[in-house]
Amino acid sequence: MSAYIARRLLLMIPTLIGIMLISFVIVQFAPGGPVERVLAQLQGSDNSATSRFSGSAGGDLGVGAQPGAAGLSSDPISSKYRGAQGLDPEFVKSLEKQFGFDKPAPERFLLMMWNYLRFDFGESYFRDVSVVSLIIEKMPVSISLGLWMTLISYGISIPLGISKAVRDGSRFDVWTSGVIVVGYAIPGFLFAILLIVLFAGGSFFSVFPLRGLWSDEYSRMTLLEWLLSPRAMLDYAWHMALPLAAMTIGAFATTTLLTKNSFLDEIRKQYVQTARMKGLTENQVLYRHVFRNAMLILIAGFPGTFIGAFFTGSLLIETIFSLDGIGLLGFESVVNRDYPVVFATAYIFGLMGLLVGLISDLTYTWIDPRIDFESREV
Repeated sequence: MSAYIARRLLLMIPTLIGIMLISFVIVQFAPGGPVERVLAQLQGSDNSATSRFSGSAGGDLGVGAQPGAAGLSSDPISSKYRGAQGLDPEFVKSLEKQFGFDKPAPERFLLMMWNYLRFDFGESYFRDVSVVSLIIEKMPVSISLGLWMTLISYGISIPLGISKAVRDGSRFDVWTSGVIVVGYAIPGFLFAILLIVLFAGGSFFSVFPLRGLWSDEYSRMTLLEWLLSPRAMLDYAWHMALPLAAMTIGAFATTTLLTKNSFLDEIRKQYVQTARMKGLTENQVLYRHVFRNAMLILIAGFPGTFIGAFFTGSLLIETIFSLDGIGLLGFESVVNRDYPVVFATAYIFGLMGLLVGLISDLTYTWIDPRIDFESREV
């Protein structure tokens, strides 16, 4: 097993480099960029929907908000940057150097990967803070949404799927299937808007808060103080109720049906009939023999479910409920061409996805010792 783990860890290196290379190439062909964004701000034509960070861009570069601060050129200049007409070419070159675009693309990619291998992600272009600090700042929201959504969806899906398999064809099975299909068909963001209208002061009741993870009185607590305060934990649950309800409305549908079908497939096998003939009860057959084999397929889908919920699945929910998490951070970074944040999040998400996939494979062997990855070619 140690040799298999070593091979998988070594294969992560070219895989991660491939992910970053594809992302880097796509960005090179994408229109616009940080230099053009600053030039648009100087010309007063930046209409970005997320331009609330524009104030820090000029401060970071040490230039004023008017083009005159950069120095005007009396002769029109031909530039590869839209919006550079009328500006001093030396100023445009200083912007390129500020953002690292004075180097050729291959050199920039190699330098980025060298820094990332040492977990040096640099600083945000338009926020006066390091990328690591920025991601850590947003982590509580993403951890809260992703972790609880995964636990709740699996906590509902597995017992419900087992019950549906045991009662296959019954009224319970038919009605729960109908509810699951309806829940799966409802988009999470529409359900979130409905919850706001009904319970967050939209048109009817004002029971739940509309923004944040906790009330202001608990925002300055340390983690230990928060854990030791039942009122703070209740306040946290109160704030998380609507976002989690919106995220989990359809999250457990696929896992529930997958659990049911997996258990039905195992229940019909010969070893189950043999166990029953030996006098074992249905619960003993179900949880001592069927459960272990049927759960393998669910473990296979866990990494994708976890990573999707943890990082990407919360963008709309974060926006609707004003939760400033990693999903919203990634979206705003792409829109604002904040490339250090874009590439750092891609690197971290890719690395975590690969590690979670390895952990999933190792869990296979823990549940079913008959599985031996050591004898397979990676």
